[in-house]
Amino acid sequence: MRPQDILLPTAAGLCCKPGGFHIDPVRPVERAVITHGHSDHARAGHGAVLATQETLDMMRLRYGENFAGSTQAIRYGEEIRLGDVRVRFHPAGHVLGSAQVAVTCQETCIVASGDYKDAADPTCARFELVPCDVFITEATFGLPVFRHGDAADEVKKLLASVALFPERAHLVGAYSLGKAQRVIALLRQAGYDAPIYLHGAMEKITHYYQSRGIALGELRPVKGVKKSALAGTITLAPPSATSDLWTRRFPDPVTAFASGWMRVRARARQRGVELPLVISDHADWDGLTSTIAATGAGEIWVTHGQEDALVHWCRSKGLKARPLDLVGYGDEEESETPIPDEAEA
Repeated sequence: MRPQDILLPTAAGLCCKPGGFHIDPVRPVERAVITHGHSDHARAGHGAVLATQETLDMMRLRYGENFAGSTQAIRYGEEIRLGDVRVRFHPAGHVLGSAQVAVTCQETCIVASGDYKDAADPTCARFELVPCDVFITEATFGLPVFRHGDAADEVKKLLASVALFPERAHLVGAYSLGKAQRVIALLRQAGYDAPIYLHGAMEKITHYYQSRGIALGELRPVKGVKKSALAGTITLAPPSATSDLWTRRFPDPVTAFASGWMRVRARARQRGVELPLVISDHADWDGLTSTIAATGAGEIWVTHGQEDALVHWCRSKGLKARPLDLVGYGDEEESETPIPDEAEA
């Protein structure tokens, strides 16, 4: 069977007609298969949702109990049949509960990777390479300029700044699902054992991570803490909060931002970021290209990001490749959906 007869891009997202479902649809559909809980992939209003338990829980935290007509949890490695296809979930290494979706029809296997990274992350299962005929890859950082380096080294930069400026508070802008918890875990791995403060928008998801056995040490809400008591501390907040009036409650704050985009100095300057931290939950150029090669796939479909450069690279290696031109997906930091009843801290 031809791959395009199994999965094809539509206005609602990737559609699997023989299976009767869409993967990460951008509008309500009868049956949705969701790769992970970020708001540009996991939307409310579907008739039925299949995802990992963690992703379903994230969606409940964000959208409430009735975010879908019905839900079904699937484990990594578990295979189920939907219509005429077999579906299996594999770790994507992006955030807690994130998955690649392997869709097999007759003898053809297509892997929709969702968002992924090949770097180790103490807060989620590591990316699993899945051999396939067609690999659908993201391209968020699909340009050779994006080489992220070791996230642990970026955390060392943060701790060096804290030691250098003990009279100042450090505010780290980080996406509330995945990035914030990873930064906290990396701080703990680096030996930082002081309490870490959280903006109200971080609390529910971070506490959920802890409930799933992710060790994050002592965490405190920043709301109500005296300004003088925050000298020398680290606070995690949504990126938008680090540039508004909320920061006035901190003593001479050092503004940091944890993102792969911090590799681009102009972005850091534009955001007024004093301490850019190149920490990404997406694969960089080397991660994308090495993963594509390792899957053994003869055909590559590229979606949401720097599609053209990655398509060109694939073709230069003798692979059949094309952009999917799907719309509605983007950088999580730019599309964050607030959790209902979030405190502003």
